[in-house]
Amino acid sequence: MSVTEDQVLTALRTIQDPDLHKDIVTLGFVKEVRIEGGEVDFVIELTTPACPVKDLMKAQAEKAVLAIPGATAARARMTAEVRARGGMGRQAVPGVRNIVAVGAGKGGVGKSTTAVNLAVALAQRGARVGLMDTDVYGPNIPQMLGIHEPPEVSAEQKIIPPQAHGIKAISMGMLVPEDKPVIWRGPMLHSAVQQFMRDVVWGELDYLVVDLPPGTGDVALSMAQSVPVAGALVVTTPQAVSVSDVKKAVSMFRQLNIPVLGVMENMSHFVCGHCGERTDIFGNGGGERMAEEMEIPFLGAVPIDTRVRSGGDDGSPIVSVAPDSPAAVAFLDVAGKVAAQISMQAMRTLRVIQTA
Repeated sequence: MSVTEDQVLTALRTIQDPDLHKDIVTLGFVKEVRIEGGEVDFVIELTTPACPVKDLMKAQAEKAVLAIPGATAARARMTAEVRARGGMGRQAVPGVRNIVAVGAGKGGVGKSTTAVNLAVALAQRGARVGLMDTDVYGPNIPQMLGIHEPPEVSAEQKIIPPQAHGIKAISMGMLVPEDKPVIWRGPMLHSAVQQFMRDVVWGELDYLVVDLPPGTGDVALSMAQSVPVAGALVVTTPQAVSVSDVKKAVSMFRQLNIPVLGVMENMSHFVCGHCGERTDIFGNGGGERMAEEMEIPFLGAVPIDTRVRSGGDDGSPIVSVAPDSPAAVAFLDVAGKVAAQISMQAMRTLRVIQTA
């Protein structure tokens, strides 16, 4: 008995995307079905290479096809085509599919550390990623990535962003001496953001992660007014003071019509390397309670690890140097959830356009 394409598609309709809540055939993920006798090869094209359930979906799909009478082999090839999601009426950055802002209501919560490890984690999962440091007054990204040389300039007078740990990056810290402060007013900040968006040769990117300055100031407003932002990840620590400030950041993003992808709790707890005892240095569960209260996704909790700090100082992000550590695993999990949230935003936008 030979296997037919209709049988294959029927079998694959039993596989659901856990985030989009539809089967992979209806979503248009199944491509290039090839059948030779009882052997079936097919492609599943996801909306992000950072899909956290990619391996599970592959196994489920192959099992479903193998259950077809007459099937002797089932081989799924997993690919991804990241879809763009952004605001209507604002000019996109050439080549950049999704801009992801990383913000916080205050400094000191590990926002830049999160932006770096998020970007590197997305790249490790196969995405094309850039990182833009818009914290003009305290640009830490070059040190965190180990970039010590200024960027090159193309013949067209465009900035070529340096690369490290699989991502492209730009920061004011690459353009001014380390010991020279940047003393600018708001309009100059707007100009710098525009230059980083328009005059940097980003190439083709699935995600441009933007490390925002702390607080709710000029840079976030400038971005919201000029480019389509796919969404924002907000970073907090567990204690009430941090959570209170982060609520303001969430409200700011909502007022600017930037979707809030979720909240991540950094420095969630500390586990002693000698006795294994857990200590909640900054309290417990503040980020998760805030997410529930404000009805936004809770994307995960990252524990305290001295390697996060040392890696930031040495230009070695923990997801690169210690990918199996609890903190790195947590960052990787957050990256997968951020990518999933952006995919859901893109699919909702597509449905709105199709029904308009």
